[in-house]
Amino acid sequence: MSKKYLLTKEGLEKLNEELKHLVNDKRKEVIERIREAAAHGDLSENADYAQAREEQSFIEGRVQEIEDIIKNAEIITQHTHGSTVTIGSTVTIKTNGTEKKYTIVGSNEANPKEGKISNESLVGKALLGRKANQTFMVATPAGEMEYEIISIE
Repeated sequence: MSKKYLLTKEGLEKLNEELKHLVNDKRKEVIERIREAAAHGDLSENADYAQAREEQSFIEGRVQEIEDIIKNAEIITQHTHGSTVTIGSTVTIKTNGTEKKYTIVGSNEANPKEGKISNESLVGKALLGRKANQTFMVATPAGEMEYEIISIE
């Protein structure tokens, strides 16, 4: 059974763009580099050839990974209203006197610097199902942290 990948519409679009770039541009570039390196003769001691083959392997692996994600993607919708935190919710939380705003997304799109946390992360899991004004504790690597949900969008 294939794993379902939770993605926003924007996340799916980014993956489609990356796939297009890898297939149409990067794949062709690396094939040309392999041809050029192979034309120099002995492949057993040709560093350019070995490096290009390694890059080709990476590109092909990433293409397969993206194709699998797209094939098994489940689109999550951005919630505009809601009293309970779900995947797709944007939540303003307060911890240590600091307010932060996060959107709960699938693990493939998580990027805390952009305000996107995974539904599988410690804080993401703890937020799911909670309501505004709730306070809760999360055991993090830095120790027990107290969080308060200020608002849910």
